[in-house]
Amino acid sequence: GDSHPMGSDTVSRLYNAIRDVPDFPKAGIVFKDITPLLLDAELFGSAVDMICDEHRDRRVEKVVAIESRGFLLGAPVALRLGVGLALARKEGKLPWRRHRVEYELEYGSDVIELHEDGIRPGERVLVVDDVLATGGTAAATLEVVKLAGGEVAGLSFLIELAFLGGRKKLGANPIQALLSYS
Repeated sequence: GDSHPMGSDTVSRLYNAIRDVPDFPKAGIVFKDITPLLLDAELFGSAVDMICDEHRDRRVEKVVAIESRGFLLGAPVALRLGVGLALARKEGKLPWRRHRVEYELEYGSDVIELHEDGIRPGERVLVVDDVLATGGTAAATLEVVKLAGGEVAGLSFLIELAFLGGRKKLGANPIQALLSYS
């Protein structure tokens, strides 16, 4: 059910603003393109509001946005919540001392890094990204937040590809997905 005060009309408009791009980045994949949503300032603002409303009572002290489209959502969410923004990035992108977590991909592995001063010990963190797919990157981000001494207040995604089961890698943390595809 949709208990959000903005109502299901906004959710319908969000779904309608996501463009399906077949065979991108490779054959057989249907890419969920969020750029039409970003072009609609009012709708983009509504998505940010929905994320903030969900977590307003969780005493969020820092937003951690995941590279790269997560930055687009994480930045306005942090501003609206009145908290700082830390960046979870792939290896080799952050210039300063950093925490590092390596995680397995279907083929090979990847690394998520966070500046050491991105989170203060005990700080309550909201993790934000555009899409929850298999959950590997989000789970690695939770690990790097814990390495830094942060506490996870929750996670927010614009889109969840529920059929990939990524949610089960994220433990008992509160998880919000504005849109879900099963």
